[in-house]
Amino acid sequence: MNLKNELQSIHNKLDTAKRKLDAAHERGDTVMINQFNTTITALTKKLKSVKAQQTKKLSQQGGDVKSLPFSRVLTKTEQADMGKLKKSVKGLVVVHPMTALGREMGIKEVTGFAPKEF
Repeated sequence: MNLKNELQSIHNKLDTAKRKLDAAHERGDTVMINQFNTTITALTKKLKSVKAQQTKKLSQQGGDVKSLPFSRVLTKTEQADMGKLKKSVKGLVVVHPMTALGREMGIKEVTGFAPKEF
């Protein structure tokens, strides 16, 4: 399972456990309250672990992209015909500032990274 799906799954399980915990509090069922508290702490720990993995993966990917020898901001016409640009430049990686990778790298405009000048 990829990290994004695993993260969503953990969030769903955590939300369900919290709702069941609230219901157990209303009933006054101490056994179930203890069970859901342990479940919530385990899921929270797993959630932090997956988020750390995701951050590490993004950081590594950003480093790989930044290590490419040439980069420049793409013009609006190049952005409009991205397919043609990618066919003409082999190994081109386009990073948008609103993606997770773009936020991790701290770019402000759509930027292309490539092994050779384009």
